[in-house]
Amino acid sequence: MPEKHNDAVDDTDSDEIVMDDTESEAGFLDDLDPRNYPDVLRLTSESDETHRQAALDRLDRWNAGEAVPHVVNFENHSDLRALLTDRRIELLQSVMAKQPDSIRRLADRLDRDVKSVHDDLQVLTEYDIVHFEQAGRAKQPFVPYDSIEVTLEISMPNPTDDTATA
Repeated sequence: MPEKHNDAVDDTDSDEIVMDDTESEAGFLDDLDPRNYPDVLRLTSESDETHRQAALDRLDRWNAGEAVPHVVNFENHSDLRALLTDRRIELLQSVMAKQPDSIRRLADRLDRDVKSVHDDLQVLTEYDIVHFEQAGRAKQPFVPYDSIEVTLEISMPNPTDDTATA
């Protein structure tokens, strides 16, 4: 997974997508086979305070044996938007609808270049959204979640918040 940190990032000249590290610090999915991941992946862009409180609540519920979603929080709205491009959403929908036999077959299904599909899959893999199974020489991408929810918190601006215009 890419390096994660909570420092504010000036992303005007950077393609780096930064997510909050609270979830990964809890070790929620460590040593868990992707086929046994939670049913729901929640991608959020919430304030640090909101995200930390929600993570503590999920940890308590998980320790009590409840099913909880896997959550990936992005510090800046623009980072979440950078991850979820229209083409990546289309790719996710296609993989979730029917697991492709290979990256090449997925590219054919989407009528896209194999390299661009591979690159998008790699980005999504870095955030634990897409995984691969080896089938002979082919890598079969799959999404271990039944659904992916996106939550975007919009609140009063804070001087350290991302203030990108729409």
